[in-house]
Amino acid sequence: MKILGETIKNMPWEEMPEGYKDVFWRSKNNPIITKDYVEGASTILNSAVVSFEDGFAGVFRVDDRSYHSGLHVGFSKNGYDWEISDKEIEFVRTNDEITEFCFGYDPRVCKIDDTYYVVWCNKFTDKTSSNWSPTIGCAYTKDFKTFYQLENAFLPENRNGVLFPKKIDGKYMMLSRPIRGGNVGDVYLSQSPDMEFWGKHRLVMEPVSNWESNKIGGGANPIEIDEGWLLIYHGVISTCNGLRYMVGGAILDKEKPWIVKHRSSQYLMAPEEIYERVGDVDNVVFPCAALADAETGRIAMYYGAADTIVGLAFSTVDRIVDFIKKYDICE
Repeated sequence: MKILGETIKNMPWEEMPEGYKDVFWRSKNNPIITKDYVEGASTILNSAVVSFEDGFAGVFRVDDRSYHSGLHVGFSKNGYDWEISDKEIEFVRTNDEITEFCFGYDPRVCKIDDTYYVVWCNKFTDKTSSNWSPTIGCAYTKDFKTFYQLENAFLPENRNGVLFPKKIDGKYMMLSRPIRGGNVGDVYLSQSPDMEFWGKHRLVMEPVSNWESNKIGGGANPIEIDEGWLLIYHGVISTCNGLRYMVGGAILDKEKPWIVKHRSSQYLMAPEEIYERVGDVDNVVFPCAALADAETGRIAMYYGAADTIVGLAFSTVDRIVDFIKKYDICE
């Protein structure tokens, strides 16, 4: 199976341990990012990383000690060692009617053509109001210095916006998770000609297997492969000990990505290490970004662990696709 996209020469990588059986293996350097990277931070979690110039750039969710959640920009030469700004990103609004940035949950960053788009869970109403609902905020940057905020993509209540890294049939494509009663949700796809007006909404996936029976949502940006779009997503089960977040995998149709071609009935990765099982929210692995190298087929996934730190895990496109097809619920 071949990744269609860029070659990332300096992508972080560690070889799989001998005799390893699971789909993803964790970095020996985990946790990659902790609260110590930003002065006054309580946690740094659920953050996005992309290849940028001769290294990497990222947008990081930083919760301060009042538990205000903001977005901070960071840079790295090797994907391991980061310099993250102590100051929040100050978004330039493209018109005065756009709601001011209020908080930033779970950002994703996606390069489309020569522009880097940022999407995150945003507050729908004015930050001075006590009545609010979550929606998907959008912004763009060319240089990770100036960020221009666009209109919110959807009405509330919606979360987990994930963009495709190229236009399909001339349209931007975004996955999202509209919330139905009790913070339960499915994955939908929406299309836009301009990153402002979104429509042609299509249901992509509902929870099917027990491990994702509470809700599912997007994870990393879909990775284009020769067979379609490789989707790394998250699923949640409600247990007697609370919610448990895990990583799932599916392959979407290349031209009609609301069609699921293959989908694993089993999770790809679950909380196992102490930093994934114990934290502000126990038992969470939450994928937000995946670097994919077209030349080698290697994949490096950044994920939030226990809503407290950022971890890094590795796999290959063949290993992930083989697992999805082995436990395929679409056949």
